[in-house]
Amino acid sequence: FFFRKPSCMVLFSCFFCSRPWLLWSWGGAAGILAGTGFLVHLNVLLNDWFGDFYNLIQKALSKGDGAMEEAELYQELATVGWLCVTYIVVAIVLNFFTKHWCFRWRTALTQAYLVHWKRLRTVEGASQRVQEDSMRFATLTEHLGASAIESCMSLIAFLPILYGLSKNITTIPIFGRVPHALVWFTLLWALLGTVVLAGAGRRLPGLEFQNQLAEAALRKELVYGEDEANRETQAQAQHLYGSVQGNYYTLYKAFFQFDLWRQSYIQAGIILPYVVLAPTVAAGGLSLGQLQQIVRAFGQVEGSLQFFVLNWGTVVELQSIYRRLRAFERGCKAGNDQVVF
Repeated sequence: FFFRKPSCMVLFSCFFCSRPWLLWSWGGAAGILAGTGFLVHLNVLLNDWFGDFYNLIQKALSKGDGAMEEAELYQELATVGWLCVTYIVVAIVLNFFTKHWCFRWRTALTQAYLVHWKRLRTVEGASQRVQEDSMRFATLTEHLGASAIESCMSLIAFLPILYGLSKNITTIPIFGRVPHALVWFTLLWALLGTVVLAGAGRRLPGLEFQNQLAEAALRKELVYGEDEANRETQAQAQHLYGSVQGNYYTLYKAFFQFDLWRQSYIQAGIILPYVVLAPTVAAGGLSLGQLQQIVRAFGQVEGSLQFFVLNWGTVVELQSIYRRLRAFERGCKAGNDQVVF
């Protein structure tokens, strides 16, 4: 791998295009995809179970004694118990394996840097890039990557389910009669949230990046103060800490504004499905089981489409780390165009 290639190639090629890591990178990715797909399938089965179970409860409550056998209820509970146990086991194993997979990625990236450490050590902030940022890159990739895969697969699985369930929902408030209204409403609501919150959080990546630069300058001055007894560290460190403090206050203000929009949007999304379903429910067009299935399917589709909304803080941090690693690699390239990984 060459520094003169685009910087993203170092981050990804050191793992996905390096012969020693091919089994872990591609085989592990296939295993993670398969495990995530199985969990999504279990979620689909659970959604179906909720519909049947609540229809059974509605039948028992509406018709009174003798409407259902007690054994029938226990049978349904045993079914969901096995589904939950299976989900727990697979989720734990998948999470364990994903952590190992991401750590192998970090190992590949770290080894790619350390092979030429004697040359790279002269680049500003080299130690932090190699140790801290590679670690945080792996950790955030684990969280964000797993969430992205699950969101995509959930969308593929639950959007057709929501489409089928929404055939009973022909009328929604304000807009009146709309075919498959619930699907269109979910798509528009998720798109609105993504656009609004992307605008509200547009300043965050740059502010986070500047904040890390200020932190790095303070850390560097303190390290120099450890090594040089005669260095006037106190005054310079206080000045640099003032910059750190100002950056944090600006960042906190930006996150306050972003969180105001984000929390308002999320809380509104909890009650909106019931608002949309109100005319159909009032007309008696849904059973209790169908209502539960629709609300759960709506939540799955909405959550999948709101991936960036729900993970914006992590996206911002990962963007900041990527920018620092890219700057680090540009510094390496500027120092020695012939450095080869």
